[in-house]
Amino acid sequence: MQGERAETAGQGDADEAATHAIVELAGRARASSRVLARATRAQKDGALVALADALVAASPEILAGNALDLERGRASGMSGGLLDRLALDDARIRAIADSLREVAALPDPIGAVVRGSTLANGLRLRQLRVPMGVIGVIYEARPNVTVDVAGLALKSGNAVLLRGGSAAESSNEAIIGTMRAALEAYGLPADLVQSIDEYGRAGARALMRARGHVDLVVPRGGAGLIQTVVRESRVPVIETGVGNCHVFVDSSAELDMALDIIINSKTHRVGVCNAAETLLVHADAADAFLPAALAELSQRGVRLHGDERTRSAAAAGIEVLEATHEDWATEYLDYEIAVRVVDDLDQALEHIREFSTGHTEAIVTSSLQAAERFTAEVDAAAVIVNASTRFTDGGQFGLGAELGISTQKLHARGPMGLEELTTTKWVVTGDGQIRS
Repeated sequence: MQGERAETAGQGDADEAATHAIVELAGRARASSRVLARATRAQKDGALVALADALVAASPEILAGNALDLERGRASGMSGGLLDRLALDDARIRAIADSLREVAALPDPIGAVVRGSTLANGLRLRQLRVPMGVIGVIYEARPNVTVDVAGLALKSGNAVLLRGGSAAESSNEAIIGTMRAALEAYGLPADLVQSIDEYGRAGARALMRARGHVDLVVPRGGAGLIQTVVRESRVPVIETGVGNCHVFVDSSAELDMALDIIINSKTHRVGVCNAAETLLVHADAADAFLPAALAELSQRGVRLHGDERTRSAAAAGIEVLEATHEDWATEYLDYEIAVRVVDDLDQALEHIREFSTGHTEAIVTSSLQAAERFTAEVDAAAVIVNASTRFTDGGQFGLGAELGISTQKLHARGPMGLEELTTTKWVVTGDGQIRS
């Protein structure tokens, strides 16, 4: 009992210390955001380019930190998909630096007029885009997210508190240190970008409870992380997406196109939320499509789970495990996929309604009627016709980068770019009007 009381007291002390620290960091972030509010677009864009150049120049230090993270990840048994998410190389660092330059080239959303009018009494109304303020982001094993979030926040006038998790701790330490130094060198406050990783889980809890100090929390990661934040946060949350994404091959699909799409959707990068996790095939296309599709997926190292009709269609030597209810509901984030033969479009839609997480759903079809019905009835942040699920991405959508893929329906849905990191305020201008 004494040990339990001591442990509880120790946890309480850690929580109290983390709470004080997060409040202080949030205050510094708020003060920094006020400085950023006075910056011109040219200054913000110049800072983004300076950050990009600094990251490329610091590649050796960043890669050294990333190597430590990868070593720890392998030792702890991290899956191949998560290791791929975590891994950096020179090309990936150049790519995340380029994403900052792309954000710099985008229009500045701050101050844009959403709508406006002049009332009969002469009052002039404008609804303007303004920054959220201080944004907390909690994510896992994704050092590229550190850069994407910082870049989007800077351009949209926000300051960020980042909890990147222990898996990417060394990578993020190098990246955030580089960005803070570059901001200071450019003449902007370093505290626009801050890490709370040193405070561990207690820091994450404090961030979620910092209502009044932090304006928004965005979780980005697996289902467990997201649901924990949604359940425990007292700060408003935008729920980002677990991606149990489906590709439905219709009876009228061009089969070569369908094969290319499912291979790309599943294997281009398996550890990301827009990778396909379930393949649905119309019964009329199954005999012609499935043997080749299963063989190609298997050859690329994908473990197959299928219903009885799928297993019957597999060529000799292609192992297809019996799919369970759990398989249909699983976001594998690895070289695995569930495959089902459905009787028709109705059954495909029913399956998607039951198991979709509302992220991305795709149909391959030559039927305009089927495509229109699919896009009308599927309830997801992105619905794709005749293309890979991998296109649901802020960079691919022309947003420069993304904070995450929102699967909720309030304020933001789909890839979250600059505009999704803003709110609005009304500016009312008069010349002495009073209300009677």
